Amino acid sequence: MFLFFGALLGFVSVAFGAFAAHGLNDVASDATLNSLAVAINYNQINAVVISAIGLAQIANPKIINVSLLNWSASLLIIGTVLFSFSVYLSVVFESPGLTSLMPFGGMMIIAAWLLTAYVGFGIARDRNE
Repeated sequence: MFLFFGALLGFVSVAFGAFAAHGLNDVASDATLNSLAVAINYNQINAVVISAIGLAQIANPKIINVSLLNWSASLLIIGTVLFSFSVYLSVVFESPGLTSLMPFGGMMIIAAWLLTAYVGFGIARDRNE
């Protein structure tokens, strides 16, 4: 499922990026466009990582048993939705209050990256023993 969600998030980032570039460039403020650029960038980077975890699980089913990696991918999905989608929706509905979810999404993304690093360190350590 991680490959599915990674690909879906990748699609949304490209679609919203195109919408922002072609539909909002003349009507949105510079601050709004900057916020969108950050949200789209985070969305794209996280989509690639989530997809990579999904592909790794397909290539090596044993990796599915690495529960922390599953947690990492899940946190990336939820964090990206909370962070990036709150920006997207605040722009579409012209409701800046929707961005109040951004910090929670950001914290989840940070936690996911730390978990991924921890898993990577553990795998590297185990292979060197």
